[in-house]
Amino acid sequence: MKHEFTKNCKDFINDAKIDALVANTAEDSVRVREIIEKSMNKDPLTVEETSALLAVTDKDLLEEIYDAARSLKKNVYGNRIVIFAPLYIGNFCINDCKYCAFRKSLRTTVRKTLGPHEIVQQVEALEDAGHKRLILVFGEHPDYTPEYIANTVRSVYDVKKGKGEIRRVNINAAPLNADGYKIVKESGIGTYQVFMETYHHGMYKKYHPVNTHKGDYLYRQDGLTRAYEAGCDDVGIGALFGLYDWRFEVLSMVTHSHFLMDRFGCGPHTVSFPRIRPAHGVELDEKYLVTDDEFKRLVAILRLAIPYTGMILTARETPEMRREVMEFGVSQIDAGTRIELAGYTKNREQELNKEQFHIGDTRNMDEILCELLRNDYIPSFCTSCYRSGRTGEQFMEFAIPGFIEKFCTPNALLTLQEYLEDYGSPEAIKEGARVIKHELQEYTHSNKAKLLEKLNKIEKNQARDLYF
Repeated sequence: MKHEFTKNCKDFINDAKIDALVANTAEDSVRVREIIEKSMNKDPLTVEETSALLAVTDKDLLEEIYDAARSLKKNVYGNRIVIFAPLYIGNFCINDCKYCAFRKSLRTTVRKTLGPHEIVQQVEALEDAGHKRLILVFGEHPDYTPEYIANTVRSVYDVKKGKGEIRRVNINAAPLNADGYKIVKESGIGTYQVFMETYHHGMYKKYHPVNTHKGDYLYRQDGLTRAYEAGCDDVGIGALFGLYDWRFEVLSMVTHSHFLMDRFGCGPHTVSFPRIRPAHGVELDEKYLVTDDEFKRLVAILRLAIPYTGMILTARETPEMRREVMEFGVSQIDAGTRIELAGYTKNREQELNKEQFHIGDTRNMDEILCELLRNDYIPSFCTSCYRSGRTGEQFMEFAIPGFIEKFCTPNALLTLQEYLEDYGSPEAIKEGARVIKHELQEYTHSNKAKLLEKLNKIEKNQARDLYF
């Protein structure tokens, strides 16, 4: 099976080196506090520094890590939580990943690709809930060509129901060659996600048969390098926690982030850290399952290690767990999630033979937003950076000095005001008004008068989609 690689393609994951860092469990409180101080200056941590944080088990020192992650999250992202929803387009797949309910050898999975009319129905249902940001999910199959993905993206953008519209479409799909990325990029996508699942070479081989496309470790690892070289400068990385030692995966994602930063001047836009969940036809190996306490640690340490990378917490987790770890550095969550094909127009219980895995948070959009507001978060549907060209290296130039105050907070408030006016329940409207009032009292940037003017136009239904 011949694959196309980038020029000077390099395998940047050294299993032995990372395993050795994981094995060194000596705690050094003085060094850990020095590393925390470096992170509070918003400097990315080295892999070695990250491993020192991973070695911490002392409860008091762990609390210092958690406190630092809370503070850094507040400093870099403010009170915002970006809201999105996944939309599964098709679950046909030529791969045979042993942990996945969509693998080709599992004959009891119900297979489906949404037709054009079904896509419209699903997007309308998502717009009716107030969504503005989607991630489209595709299996790896000859039917899901770059042209098909690009046409699907355009179809989603074309759907307008009432005051609803989708303003940003991200992609979770198989890695492409350079020409394929260019085709998809031209459709107006935001982030292109490719997860390694596990970065460990031996475990990757165990779970991904060599006679499948996904069985080529280096081709998948090189996938986002090809994306960058093809002009997609907004990419997302991730690992499926539970396939191998969670500490190895954390260090590997930090390594991947450094590799992209060194090569392109910008690391990944987002990092994802889903835990493996029960799934139809899947027998879980419990050896590497990540406990709740370990999950809290990995979220906080990732926040400290890669301060300017968005962190995505998915509905795989229960409401209780999402509530607990969100403060440690999470910047994006999905809401009102349904992962069954055509699931957004159905009101029945989860059917595992039609889904990739069992989700843990089945609450609807408004329930989740109300909880966020009660906890003084600002649910944000902002898409301004992508549409203003603030991506890739340029995003990093903006992100460091004053980015939150000048762009992120006001844009989050504007999109929240839109949601409250067009879709909010009475509780959401009440709590949202309180949060907006409080944020405006704290807001001191010179563009405050313009922000108040834009909020007033939205409230009076004079305009929509206003941003800085």
